[in-house]
Amino acid sequence: MNRMKHNPLWICAVLLLFNFTMSGFGQGEKADTLVGHWTFEKGVELEDITGNFVDIALMGAEIEDGQLNIDLGKWAIASGYDGPDIEEKTLVSWAIMDDLDVQKGSILTIDRLSDPTFDGIVFGERQNRRWMAGSGWFHRTQDPEPGFEEKQTGVLVMIAISYENDNGTARVRLYRNGDEIGDYTFGQFVSFANNDAEAIWGKRHGGLGGGPGDLDVHIEDSRIYADVLSQADIKKLIPDSLEVEAHGKIATTWARLKDK
Repeated sequence: MNRMKHNPLWICAVLLLFNFTMSGFGQGEKADTLVGHWTFEKGVELEDITGNFVDIALMGAEIEDGQLNIDLGKWAIASGYDGPDIEEKTLVSWAIMDDLDVQKGSILTIDRLSDPTFDGIVFGERQNRRWMAGSGWFHRTQDPEPGFEEKQTGVLVMIAISYENDNGTARVRLYRNGDEIGDYTFGQFVSFANNDAEAIWGKRHGGLGGGPGDLDVHIEDSRIYADVLSQADIKKLIPDSLEVEAHGKIATTWARLKDK
């Protein structure tokens, strides 16, 4: 035991195992279903570290200190997806609101290229200062009950929305910091196919030419899971943690502690 205690190789091995173990807890049980993940960290600022989406194009938005900074009238988009078809899914994004009196913008949207179909984590559209599951023509949108009204700027919050196929109808659940704020079944369940999807931040939807909605926000981490995460799964998630990619390779983005 004393030899192991003073052997640097043993120490490195133990630390490496600890990091892998902790990252596994941070990702929950469905890390292998990730099809999009953006940490905005140095070295991978614009990259989806699963490798499925093209690099982000900054449409006036900026990367600052490992966060995507979006101001009014600005947005970011990864307009191209080459991964498995996305059917049941969970959208997750950590965000710091800089202005609560903004309307109709999204902290993460998945959007079709071929038609106006989209699903997004939208803020302040039908109800001021409240989150909703945005969708084209409100086809999968209802005002969540009890919902949540944001009252503070400068606070990091995690919003997650899951979409389950309930015999062709979408069952939609919304969570804020792991607490359920909405659960309803409404509208046609939709999927997003390989080469017919893009990710958008800031605008609600709309592609490279822009679209409706505005936000004033810093985004810490965004993810798209091709599966329905449970509330227990969502509560385990930690932003900016080590990822194990869907194709089995270990990404080079290591866990990072931030002093907020």
